[in-house]
Amino acid sequence: MTTSLEHRITRLEDIEAIRQLKHRYFFACDQKRPAEVLACFAPGEVRLDYGRIGQFSAAADMVAIFTELACQEHIVEMHHAQNPQVRVLDATRAEATWGLYYFMINTRDCNVTQLGGFYIDEYTKLDGEWKISASAFHCTSTEVMDLSEGIAKVIFAGRNAPAELDDPARQA
Repeated sequence: MTTSLEHRITRLEDIEAIRQLKHRYFFACDQKRPAEVLACFAPGEVRLDYGRIGQFSAAADMVAIFTELACQEHIVEMHHAQNPQVRVLDATRAEATWGLYYFMINTRDCNVTQLGGFYIDEYTKLDGEWKISASAFHCTSTEVMDLSEGIAKVIFAGRNAPAELDDPARQA
């Protein structure tokens, strides 16, 4: 079965739009722009599982936690998306897996956290625009370093740090 050139171009445009959406989401997170983060999600019910950050059925609830935890002067973050695997399922549904390299400096508590992992996302096209409708982050590596003595000292390296070392609620 042959696929028309128009269909193939539309599929490529959809994949690029989804890639741009995910990059826009990460950039908005790093720039501490909650309204722009929220605009990346589908309205209404979504499924978000961000591990220790929480599970959410409304993007606004996740953005409220993001605002409380990350939109602080002493929290410096960097999200790098990598190795995207985007699959367009039909004209209004897609899914993707994204690698993530995350680096956070907490200048108040003098520590650094580096995470590696991946997102499994679902997307919905609404009024011609792709939106995130589900997202789950899976952590594959964590490194926590203490900077309080003027030199980086590794206090944890492994898959998932114990909650007492990597409790997002303590960073607010």
